[in-house]
Order: sequence, then structure tokens, then C-alpha cells
Amino acid sequence: MYEFQYHRATSLADAEGKIAGTEDGKLLAGGQTLIAAMKLRLAAPSDLVDLGAVAELKGVCLDGSNVVIGAMTTHAEVAASADVQAKIPALALLAGGIGDPMVRNQGTMGGSVANNDPAADYPAAVLGLGATVLTNRRTIAAEAFFTAMYETALEPGEIIKAISFPVPGKAGYAKFPNPASRYALVGVFVSQSASGVRVAVTGAAPSVFRSKELEAALSASFKPEAAAAVKIPATDLNTDMHAGAEYRAHLISVMAKRAVAQALGG
Repeated sequence: MYEFQYHRATSLADAEGKIAGTEDGKLLAGGQTLIAAMKLRLAAPSDLVDLGAVAELKGVCLDGSNVVIGAMTTHAEVAASADVQAKIPALALLAGGIGDPMVRNQGTMGGSVANNDPAADYPAAVLGLGATVLTNRRTIAAEAFFTAMYETALEPGEIIKAISFPVPGKAGYAKFPNPASRYALVGVFVSQSASGVRVAVTGAAPSVFRSKELEAALSASFKPEAAAAVKIPATDLNTDMHAGAEYRAHLISVMAKRAVAQALGG
């Protein structure tokens, strides 16, 4: 690990000031990815601005027909939230299936979304529910937020404050996890609401994406069999040591079928 300066922010305004004064500073949320990268010398920020003491970035609340979750809310807190369980149970289930107990009690929603790991779970929920990312500067729609592998629309010094999730009529999430990391080899989040059907896929490509084929099939018939019948092309899907593109394409339909069954109470 290279030398760096550590700063502990006490408020959002304090964090903004501290990160603005750095040469190549990084915001530290749960640190589940950044600290590991620094230990391996794959990242060498000049400064770390720790958001752990910023209370205004934590918590879950209801805002009309939306569930708003603070960026520094841990995965375990999301999974245990009575509001999330009541309004978007699929999101609570997703959060409860991330990593292991240590990761769930240390990692944060905002950190995961900002990192945009291609196999992370939360991006599928953000895109699959048509959520809005609220930052210290603006609001960013889910479609505009995830831009490429490990890349987002966030600008230097921009801090995620919270994510606002519209409450769907029905929603479900299913993933085929890597047995070691619990990251999604393929994960599919489906939702049905007055605005239509959304299907977001994580783990299969360089970045989370919506499946138009599955959305069309499920718009016509929101049933597990409809999802299972869709054949996803392997074009542009990932091939790595864990699985090939063809296998991932097959898994998308399988996980979509399971996600719809879950959404319907199965």
C-alpha cells in the first residue's frame, strides 16, 4: 500500500471541502473494494476522505411512493429495514445475499453503486426499478448513471447522498452466485409497475444493462414461462475463467424465470 493522507469527514459539507482540496483523493465508503485495491497497489490515491461519520448519508425513509436509502447505509441495514421489506422485498432479499456477514455489515449501497463492479447486485436493482441517484450536485436517472465497466456519470468531487427507489407493483431478483465471492455470475432484477416492465441484468456483461428481449416477453405475459422461453444472444457478453458468454446467455433466461416467480410470490 502506498502512502496517503487520511481525512475523516463529519458532514457532507466537510466531505466536499476535504475532497476538493486533494490532488487525487478518493471517497471511502465501506472500503470493500478500494482498500483491497490499495493493498494490492492497484490504486494509489493521494488522500482518503472517510464518509463513515457522516450521519446525513445514512438511513432509510419513505418519500411518497419512493423508498429513499442513504448512500452510507450498509447492506445489512437495507436487508433488515422494515420499510424496504414491506415496500420492495426483492431489494431486501438482494441486499441480504451480498457477500458474507462482514461484507454486509461494512459495505454500503452508495459505495457499491459508485464502484459499478460488473458483477455487483445493487446496479441491477437501481436500473431494474428505474431509481434516481441523488448527489450533492444533481439527480441522475438510472439509465444515465452506469456508463461502462467500473465507470459512472459521477464527476470528480461528486458525492452520492442517497438513492430513491420507486415502489413497484411487483419485483423479484435472482442470481447465480460465484460460490467464493457471492458476486453474481449472472443476476436478473425484474419489476412490473404502472410504467411497464423493466429487466436489468448484472454479471453477464461489462456493465449492468436492460434486456429488451425479456422486457418485451414479460410485457406480453408476466409469467416465469415467458421469461424461460426467451433466448438471449451471447454477443457482447463476458467470457472469463468462471463462465463463457453462451453459458451466461443461458443463465439470464433461467435467472429471469426465477426472478419473475419470486415477484409473483413463488
